[in-house]
Amino acid sequence: MDVVFSSILCLLAVLLEDVYCQGVYAPPTVRIVHSGHACNIEEERYTERVYTIREGETLELACLVTGHPRPQIRWTKTAGSASDRFQDSSVFNETLRIAKIQRHQGGRYYCKAENGLGSPAIKSIRVDVYYLDDPVVTVHQSIGEAKEQFYYERTVFLRCVANSNPPVRYSWRRGREVLSQGSDKGVEIYEPFFTQGETKILKLKNLRPQDYANYSCIASVRNVCGIPDKNVLFRLTNRTASPTIKLLVEDPIVVNPGQTVTLVCITSGGEPIPTLTWVRNTEPLPDKSVLNGGTLTLPAITSDDAGVYSCVANNNVGNPAKKSTTIVVRALKKGRFWITPDPYHNDDNIQIGREVKISCQVEATPPEELTFSWLKNGRALRSSERMVITQTDPDISPGTTNLDIIDLKFTDFGTYTCMASLKGGGIPEISIDVNISSTTVPPNLTVPRGKSPLVTQEGDTVELQCLVSGKPKPIILWSRADKEVPMPDGAMQTESYDGVLRIVNVSREMTGSYRCQTSQYNGFNVKPREAIVELIVQYPPTVEPVFTEIRQGLSRTFSMNCRVLRAHPHRVLKYEWRLGNRLLNAGLVDSRDESEYTVRNLNREGYGEYSCDIINEAGAGRCSFLVTGKAYAPEFYYDTYSPLWQNRPRVYSYKLQWTQMNPNAVDRIMAYRLGIRQTICGKSCMAAEHKKIPRSHQTGQQRWWEQEIPIEGMIQKGELITYNLTELIKPEAYEVRLTPITRFGEGDSTIRIVKYSEIKGDPAPINPHLREFHCSFEEEPICMFTQEKSDDFDWTRHSAATRDTKYTPNTGPSSDRSGSKQGFYMYIETSRPRLEGEKARLLSPTFNVAPKNPYGTTNSAYCFSFYYHMYGKHIGTLNAYLRQKSQTTSESPIWTLSGNQGTQWRQAKVTIHPTSSFQMVLEGIRGPGIEGDIAIDDVTIEEGECSDPPPNNLRASALPTATHIWQLLVTLLLALFVLRR
Repeated sequence: MDVVFSSILCLLAVLLEDVYCQGVYAPPTVRIVHSGHACNIEEERYTERVYTIREGETLELACLVTGHPRPQIRWTKTAGSASDRFQDSSVFNETLRIAKIQRHQGGRYYCKAENGLGSPAIKSIRVDVYYLDDPVVTVHQSIGEAKEQFYYERTVFLRCVANSNPPVRYSWRRGREVLSQGSDKGVEIYEPFFTQGETKILKLKNLRPQDYANYSCIASVRNVCGIPDKNVLFRLTNRTASPTIKLLVEDPIVVNPGQTVTLVCITSGGEPIPTLTWVRNTEPLPDKSVLNGGTLTLPAITSDDAGVYSCVANNNVGNPAKKSTTIVVRALKKGRFWITPDPYHNDDNIQIGREVKISCQVEATPPEELTFSWLKNGRALRSSERMVITQTDPDISPGTTNLDIIDLKFTDFGTYTCMASLKGGGIPEISIDVNISSTTVPPNLTVPRGKSPLVTQEGDTVELQCLVSGKPKPIILWSRADKEVPMPDGAMQTESYDGVLRIVNVSREMTGSYRCQTSQYNGFNVKPREAIVELIVQYPPTVEPVFTEIRQGLSRTFSMNCRVLRAHPHRVLKYEWRLGNRLLNAGLVDSRDESEYTVRNLNREGYGEYSCDIINEAGAGRCSFLVTGKAYAPEFYYDTYSPLWQNRPRVYSYKLQWTQMNPNAVDRIMAYRLGIRQTICGKSCMAAEHKKIPRSHQTGQQRWWEQEIPIEGMIQKGELITYNLTELIKPEAYEVRLTPITRFGEGDSTIRIVKYSEIKGDPAPINPHLREFHCSFEEEPICMFTQEKSDDFDWTRHSAATRDTKYTPNTGPSSDRSGSKQGFYMYIETSRPRLEGEKARLLSPTFNVAPKNPYGTTNSAYCFSFYYHMYGKHIGTLNAYLRQKSQTTSESPIWTLSGNQGTQWRQAKVTIHPTSSFQMVLEGIRGPGIEGDIAIDDVTIEEGECSDPPPNNLRASALPTATHIWQLLVTLLLALFVLRR
């Protein structure tokens, strides 16, 4: 029996959870709508959603979402196969707006909405940007027929090209004469096969005198998007010729740094007159360049300005003419040397009687001007049999000179100087001194005692050291020995002249082996010497969570856990738990690398910031836990059906609905503080929709008007709370703030914007991104339904429990559509003084229809359904109409039924295809007597075609009302009582 009892309670709990939670929380849905100028093109050309816009206009796409909690929206873009960000980042907003859109901004735009429930909702639309550039005409002659004169008894090709989207159509004119294929035997018009659609060529065969004329190429995109045709004029004469030019400069131009260089280019032929431009080989012209026609001036030239400069002449006849010159800027840099011992001996020492070679190298521009000279102890040295001076082949080692000393003698010891200079002068010489003596010995590398392994702590400055002996001391090269990664300065090798590598702000990633080795430069040209230094970087423990907010009610018990992720050294880890500055607990971290602290029976003094420090030799890592009794923020419900209504001309009311995020996390919510103030709604409104706003945020706006909304009992997760905002002034927008209040105090606030707008004097449509509309007439003001003012009488809202049937027996329903006598429905009362044929008309709210495509047309389908009750021997007629609002208001009948249909509620379904804003009209017509009451209930409009309606003796499935739930509860309790007995 207890098992049955438990099963009944579980069943009831599941039912209640499903009704109150799943009916409110919903995954996101998305629809993309647009405003602006959509171009009218042939819709059948596309099988996808395409928004076509003219270049330079403003693109505005709105991502309309449903779902609770309110989904977060993100816009991204994909162009072709490559994904790119626009406006430097993705846009987190309902509206994507691109002013003065450019052609490269066309592509597919995606709107993604997610709220943590189910999969994210994603919709996309392709934006096609239309444009037409000015056409360009180029002229060419058949190469095989070119002889002395360019145009005489020759075949000429006029080619017209214009960049466009959609593809351009070309036409040709000679003077005012329209040229077409076949209109003139001397003219041929065609499109090359390999550039189909990109160009149109006008071929003038065996040029005749009448062919010397003005030719116009007209490019057209058929006025799509209002883009006008564009044309270009070319005058063909017997003087028409391709360009020729002259450069009035030398090649190459060799200059010293700091000089001013002037390049002069002139045209020597060409008709029409060519235009001259200067370009640099692979780089843009220097910023300091001065252009004046065909003259290019480069003041205060530097080595960075060196390169090939080209003058290009173009008049769209033949091929452009191009002539180039090279600017060479003299320079000497990077002087270095190396000593090579006698290669015929095994050791690397320099000894009397052996050969030794000194090499000297510099980088010179131009290399052919480089000259070397040698000095010994300051005196000029000439090549001899024992002192051989040579210059290395430039292809092997450019800019290198060698001094070979044969059979080294004691008298050869001294200082040798290598002097490098350029023949043209004007550049300082480079001198390199090399000392050869009995103390000149090869290098040796060692690591000082105690310097490897080197232990340091993260963030310190550390010096890695290698001692280098020998004379001369070479450059030391530092690199990583354990892996191929860059050094701290970003280079693969770091040079050091004293053998010390200094690292500032060392990090844990720098732990490892470092190699120091000798360079051949400024030292001996021998096998490099090397040594290894180990670096160990200690760092404090890395822990998680770094910061966590814990919300708890009074008298509860909970635990906090701090976990160690990484630490070096890992040994001797200890922990300290504190509340503020007060030590709560301390000890050693166990083998699980974590520490836990439990708070039992939380009191007010237990609120605050808890910290756990995990400590090693390098420092401490801290986990922080903010324990608070603040309630989470409410979640506004944006998908309320019929939220706005008006019963007076100058004011409106709004049904505000919300759920409470994690209501059981803290103490019971006793009330909500409602704040409301009038606002000017703009970009700030959109930005504020999802923010948590502190109460002090009142700068620059009107003050908040506040009141408290008391809450009785515990709020359940997913429970929808409703509060009606009244006396809102048309057409103002209001900022609404909700703050939950518990024994702890105020919780997190949430704000939203409540707006009112009008369209052509009518109330603004509700649910502008209509997905589903449902009205069961349970509450005033009946979901914004209104009575037709021009009809004969009105529909009445009533319930079977309160309806007086004394004068109207044998007609009308005995309950609402769900079977509840307390439930409400709408009906027409046909008692006297009503007369046969009189009409009562009920109008639904106005709904917007979002276009399915960018051309302003729609093929949206909606399923309109309702339940009707037509019982009585005098039943008249029930009609349904679709009323659409465009230029004129039109009304179309979509459903009708007459006569007695029995005592049951039956469902009617019909698919409608509105093309503009629309209303539904339900019309009841009185029959011949008083037993003719007609009732309606559960009116629904859903997106999509209607499925087959269920049999009339079956009720459509629906979420139970509160009445149903209590009826079920009573039934279950009675069953339980019987089972108990």
